[in-house]
Amino acid sequence: MTAPNIEDLLRELTPQVLGALVRRHGQFEDCEDAVQEAVLAATVQWPAEGVPNNPRGWLATVASRRLIDRMRSDHARREREAATAMEAPPAEVPDTDDTLVLLFLCCHPKLTAASQTALTLRAVGGLTTAEIAHAFLVPEATMAARISRAKQRIKAAGSTFTLPDGAVLEERLRVVLHVLYLIFNEGYTASSGSHLHRADLAHEAIRLTRTVHAQLPEDSEVTGLLALMLLTHARRKARTTASGDLVPLDEQDRSKWDRALIDEGTELVKASLAGPALGPYQLQAGIAATHADADTAEETNWPQVHALYLILERIAPNPMVTLNRAIALAETEGPQAGLTLLSTLDSDDRMAGHHRLLSVRAHLLEKTGDAAGAYEHYRRAAKSTASLAEQRYLESRASRVTRLAPQALRSIQR
Repeated sequence: MTAPNIEDLLRELTPQVLGALVRRHGQFEDCEDAVQEAVLAATVQWPAEGVPNNPRGWLATVASRRLIDRMRSDHARREREAATAMEAPPAEVPDTDDTLVLLFLCCHPKLTAASQTALTLRAVGGLTTAEIAHAFLVPEATMAARISRAKQRIKAAGSTFTLPDGAVLEERLRVVLHVLYLIFNEGYTASSGSHLHRADLAHEAIRLTRTVHAQLPEDSEVTGLLALMLLTHARRKARTTASGDLVPLDEQDRSKWDRALIDEGTELVKASLAGPALGPYQLQAGIAATHADADTAEETNWPQVHALYLILERIAPNPMVTLNRAIALAETEGPQAGLTLLSTLDSDDRMAGHHRLLSVRAHLLEKTGDAAGAYEHYRRAAKSTASLAEQRYLESRASRVTRLAPQALRSIQR
């Protein structure tokens, strides 16, 4: 088995083994550290010695031994260790997959969104602390401290390793989906750095969402989120040039879109929209499916896109939803209508100086013929984003405006 395949196998098995250990021993923090040590040992031994016949059992055995060693070295836990050490480490682990329970634990409401995301990638995704730190462009020590605090908060909250039920289950599931959505978004459009996307994070978010969907196939929002990820990720290869520059949706070579992902995502959208109620992920997936259904940008059913955004805005009000609706409105009723809707966001503190608001306004101003206004907003937008790929794109749009309307630049410089 090649190294990439071993890595994929370890990421699949990590939450299963961790879930089994936590269910048996409790002590989430110690179990998680022991499993990470077992995974590290596997990454060293398996490529050289071959993958064992029972890789899940191998990881569970090594992790259990590491956990018992930890208990032995801790004087305060001597009595508990004495009882546990008498048991032979399990060669087999239960067939039950506790990945969903583990996700709920990592997305505990006592944690911040940043901590939920980091702990999910570490415990359920199987990423090392260094990998997570690299993904979010923070020092490894900072990420290690964040993960450690998250585990301590879970311990202090006295959480049990069980699935909640009723309304609590529904509420916690929404948190899990939101965390997976954040991971995917960071992978699809990195908030900072030189690359537009982080394919590793996007792939991991899709993998984890597939896991949730496999366990909750009847949940329409879970289905909708998976569909949204697949339909969005299908455009990845067309989103940048060979040099890494951003290509906007209406200029993408749609022959590069992944048709297999689009077909799968479209079927999932149909299944999710057949549910008894509409949720935000289903609606966003419906919008993505509408774009995917158009062979060219000109064939996009913009009235349908706008209608879906209008519903989304009503059930899940959010300034980003309004901003995207303004784009759709501009396509159906003209750029001035879009600009009028954008003006309603100017008093929203969450959008103050946001590069997306600035860039969309610049785009619509350019469409109205206001080259000077477009140039100014493109430049401001470029200065407001930490993504180098987006900066280059926005600066190129500003340069394009001046080439098409040089008089506008002279008027600005006076």
